[in-house]
Amino acid sequence: MLPDPAVQKAGAATPYGDLGPVERMARRRPQVLIVGAGWGGLTLARRLRSVPVDVELIDRNNYRVFSPFVYQVAAGMLSPGDVAPPVRKLIRSVSNASFLKAEVTGIDAQNCRVLTDHGSLSYDYLVLAPGSVTNDLGNATVRERAYSLKTLPDALGIRNAVMDALERARWAEDPQQRSVLSTFVIVGGGPVGVEYAGAVIDLLRAVLPKDFRDAGHEAKVVLLEAGPRILPLFDEPLAASAARSLRKLGVEVRTGTALKAIDQDMVELADGSRIEAGTVIWAAGVKASPLGGTLGVPLTSQGRVPVTSTLRVKSLPNVFIIGDLAAHADLPMLARPAIEEGEYVAKAIHSMMLDREPEPFVYKDPGIMAIVGRGSGIAQIGPFRLRGFIGWLFWLTYHILILDTIRARFTALINWAALFLFREPPLRLDVSAKRRQAPD
Repeated sequence: MLPDPAVQKAGAATPYGDLGPVERMARRRPQVLIVGAGWGGLTLARRLRSVPVDVELIDRNNYRVFSPFVYQVAAGMLSPGDVAPPVRKLIRSVSNASFLKAEVTGIDAQNCRVLTDHGSLSYDYLVLAPGSVTNDLGNATVRERAYSLKTLPDALGIRNAVMDALERARWAEDPQQRSVLSTFVIVGGGPVGVEYAGAVIDLLRAVLPKDFRDAGHEAKVVLLEAGPRILPLFDEPLAASAARSLRKLGVEVRTGTALKAIDQDMVELADGSRIEAGTVIWAAGVKASPLGGTLGVPLTSQGRVPVTSTLRVKSLPNVFIIGDLAAHADLPMLARPAIEEGEYVAKAIHSMMLDREPEPFVYKDPGIMAIVGRGSGIAQIGPFRLRGFIGWLFWLTYHILILDTIRARFTALINWAALFLFREPPLRLDVSAKRRQAPD
């Protein structure tokens, strides 16, 4: 076990140095500090319930976002409460864990302390799992004019923007202006962009004929991908099947098409062409949380922290990195690697407490899947390749089972059934919370 940070000094003897691991743990339980209550952080906290440690989980939000469903909030298919259960509820059964809502501002690794906007916290073992942030690729017009599709507030902002655009189009007298307001460009042909494109075209094709019967126009969705094909993580035949499904739904899929700039009601492409559009959604990628930069170690091009085979920082043996921030074996920034890394680190910390070196981390890839609109999906599971309605059912079943609560599973199932049978997205409100202004 590592010494108490309060008494740890360079070259100084520790008060427990002559004791065995069991005796040391009896005198003081190690403090495990987890930064980030996402897939990796929460999995780790739960797995540490049977380990004799005290766990502190820190996040800027008091909820855990079920990231595969963020785009469904943006498309009005699910409500925020269905995809973001409270963190304290999720760790309620973990008696040795507690949660603090705080913004982490830095890491003082030399003194084993984490700095937050509410003060500092000491640790024996630190696990950084802060996730990722939107990567705008240095394009200032993306930051200024596009809607990011990454967080829950992003999703609510997009939902409001889409509904507001339809309302404004209803009032527009100029047919050209109505067409611009009803054109939506999605940048990024990865799983998020593809899934949102399929969902939003369903929303628009269902909403316009029913709620805007006298609108006299159709909405248009354009999906842009800079690479040669969408869904590059999937086998080419599956990606091609997804592209065909999107086009059948009415999405205009344009590959080999990079975005150059976004202007007022206009998207400029790298080849010099332009698309008139009132709303642009950016789903072209993510980069690691900037928190990794506070460790004082070299980072990768995506801002990820290189780690050893045991997911530790080479120069900081009591600091683990998991999830999107960890640069290990080129693992993608997806939920599944974070979950497996969280499970592994719980065992690794226990091994270190017993003075044993952890075994190297080995990722077991369960496969990937994506939904492509109403009744269509693809799945790549080991040697199996599923597409169409079977792929959609597989995606549906898997994601219902991994939702955190029975209520969330039931609500998601009812909403999806209603959407499939009646083509009626349940949530079409243009509303946002208003905070009371603080007194001077």
